[in-house]
Amino acid sequence: MSKPFYITTAISYPNGRPHIGHAYEAIAADAIARFHRLSGRDVRLITGTDEHGLKMVQTARDAGVETIKLADEMSSYFRDMCDILNIKHDGFRRTSEPAHHDASKALWKAMDANGDLYLDRYEGWYSVRDEAFYGEDELEAGEGGVKLSPQGTPVEWTAEETWFFKLSEYQDKLLKLYEEHPEFIQPESRRNEVMRFVEGGLKDLSVSRTSFDWGVPVPGSPGHVMYVWVDALTTYMTGVGYPDTEGMFARYWPADLHLIGKDIVRFHAVYWPAFLMSAGLPLPKQVFGHGFLLNRGEKMSKSVGNVVDPMALADIFGVDQLRYFLLADVVFGKDGTYSAEAIVTKTNADLANNFGNLAQRSLSMIAKNCDGKVPTPGEATEAERQLLAQLHECFAEVKAAMTGGLFKIDNALDTIRERLSATNSYFADQAPWALRKTDPARADTVLYYTAEAIRQLAIMLRWVIPESCDKMLDLLAQPADARDFAHLGTAIETGLELPQPKGIFPRLEMPEAEASA
Repeated sequence: MSKPFYITTAISYPNGRPHIGHAYEAIAADAIARFHRLSGRDVRLITGTDEHGLKMVQTARDAGVETIKLADEMSSYFRDMCDILNIKHDGFRRTSEPAHHDASKALWKAMDANGDLYLDRYEGWYSVRDEAFYGEDELEAGEGGVKLSPQGTPVEWTAEETWFFKLSEYQDKLLKLYEEHPEFIQPESRRNEVMRFVEGGLKDLSVSRTSFDWGVPVPGSPGHVMYVWVDALTTYMTGVGYPDTEGMFARYWPADLHLIGKDIVRFHAVYWPAFLMSAGLPLPKQVFGHGFLLNRGEKMSKSVGNVVDPMALADIFGVDQLRYFLLADVVFGKDGTYSAEAIVTKTNADLANNFGNLAQRSLSMIAKNCDGKVPTPGEATEAERQLLAQLHECFAEVKAAMTGGLFKIDNALDTIRERLSATNSYFADQAPWALRKTDPARADTVLYYTAEAIRQLAIMLRWVIPESCDKMLDLLAQPADARDFAHLGTAIETGLELPQPKGIFPRLEMPEAEASA
């Protein structure tokens, strides 16, 4: 059997509809998953919604609906987002599902059996929006002296009976983990932040609430529900069948990658491995905290009015165009910015002008001059040998960028874009339209190798823009089972009858509202 690869997104908090940050994370996770599928790995991608916690209770109360009804509605929007953006997940998990309750209770009992849970009273600052506890020394002063969390969200004083997890006893174990496995937290800047936090000392963590009942009940402790992050993090194991530790769990756990936003790295890189250590379970191999997406350089905010619906962007510009822009234009791991103008400019240059124009011109010539069949090439010249060698080098560079735990997605796409430009230059320099008049056999050779280059490049880009690349491979009459990386070295068959060529990447125009702004 092929080697497994298990990847998860963060489990999204659905107290509102998905925003562009949710879409970016889902697209990036899907692209990484698709890359490994095309590499022959047995991939499992899990996503879902984290539906418990005080914030959901308050949002439902303000809307005048039952909390489960709000969860049902909001979770459906995240499912729809996955469908619309072509996110090929292997399971959408909801924390309100009975199977997930069973998994969370099993983890709780394992931590309790290890002696890491005790009952006491919590008094301190809590951010409802972050669903997080903060120490006095972590707070910032807001306007009018209002206390704010490090994320800039309001905090309130909370006092209630609670179960505590002995997080303080895991400080040395966590620091040892970070030292021995520097790849555990990436990129490096996130690792440094987490290490500084843990080195500063860890306090025991409140892991239950009694002020509301919307959550997973604590086993044997009536009136207590689990702290939302305990059961949210457990979702990653629910996705592979936990608490059954045979079958899927034995095959896929530990996760190869938790892909999350940089604002929730602490929960994943401190609390989560400590919970798992306590329960005697294997730790995930890597937590990668990606950056934020900024709207024209500004952080998204409802008060500013710049929160953008990603499905609207996909509708305006196209799903693959949005996917390509977000993955190619944003340095993976850092904050990125987007605008309608940037999306139009980037995708027109790289997809419509570079890839689409090359395919349209060369395949139209094959349709017109070769009876619509892949021509038989003559002897390859240095130009063809160089073209193929550079394509081979291109994939080696792409593979290096996408493996080893760094996920340099933007670098991988820069490499492919350069090969697209080089293939365009090859086609223009060889000028098969002129050769058709003077040396038809040489013209056929150029058209053959151009078609072969397009085939390879479409396979190399298929993990990023799957629908468009499949359309491109359809134009080259490539069978569905010959579109993975293993087939990069299987040259296109001569004499293959091709369908009538048609454009795949239409040129985008600026939306009227943006153009007149």
